[in-house]
Amino acid sequence: MAAAKIKKGDQVIVLSGKDKGKTGTVTAAMPKDGKVVVAGVNVATRHTKPSQMNPQGGLNRFEAPLHISKVAHVTADGKPTRVRFETQDGKKVRVAVKTGEKIDG
Repeated sequence: MAAAKIKKGDQVIVLSGKDKGKTGTVTAAMPKDGKVVVAGVNVATRHTKPSQMNPQGGLNRFEAPLHISKVAHVTADGKPTRVRFETQDGKKVRVAVKTGEKIDG
């Protein structure tokens, strides 16, 4: 399995779908499923009946996962960029293709 190019804590922009153009931080990454959860993006609503655990019931809003191909890493100027891997000082680091800046510390 290839290493994940987008990780938890990354700033990303949505490339397609109803939330196209929105930016947010990755709150969860699921590399085996090829999905990410982005804060404030792809918010879904689930109607829940009252139960003993939730006696009020009502609407439950949550951020649904997006496919990783629908998001791209954001550069410092707010534009999307692809990510590539390079070896620097014997370590594998992520690098923004557009600007060449290092993403990992």
